[in-house]
Amino acid sequence: MTEKEFTKFVNDTKGVVLGAIQKYLNAENASSIDDVVQEIYIRAYKALSKKKFRSESSITTWLYTIAKNECFRLNEKMEKERAKVEEMTPQTPEPVKNDEGGWAKETTQYFKELIKKLPDKYREVIELDILGYRDKQIAQMLNISPGTVKSRNSRARDMIRQLAAQDGYNG
Repeated sequence: MTEKEFTKFVNDTKGVVLGAIQKYLNAENASSIDDVVQEIYIRAYKALSKKKFRSESSITTWLYTIAKNECFRLNEKMEKERAKVEEMTPQTPEPVKNDEGGWAKETTQYFKELIKKLPDKYREVIELDILGYRDKQIAQMLNISPGTVKSRNSRARDMIRQLAAQDGYNG
């Protein structure tokens, strides 16, 4: 398949792809539409290049199925990431003493505030880690080595423990 043929294919089928995405991609994943579209057309291109399209259905039906399945895959992936973050967040937050000695903040919000206090280079690593990215992915995203990711992540956790201890948190 030439570049010109593939461009025509994309132009002819983008309505079908966007229709499937609109129907099957969860609204909270809307920011990932570009990634989904790209993955759909990469899968289609690879299959067409390897002559895996068997013409048992129309090409638009086949592409719609690819789009639907890619939406399901992304929805599931994002749900797993949200569940991981949820798992790392206490389900029954324990009240924590604030600076005035009162019991005000929930643990989740409290730790979010502690993370905001970290220097940027530590904060961005731990935030990406909490979102479920692996050290290697974080390293690529931040253009640093995986070893630097590990050390910054460890240092960030130490800083959070120290800040929490200063506040009298012993959870």
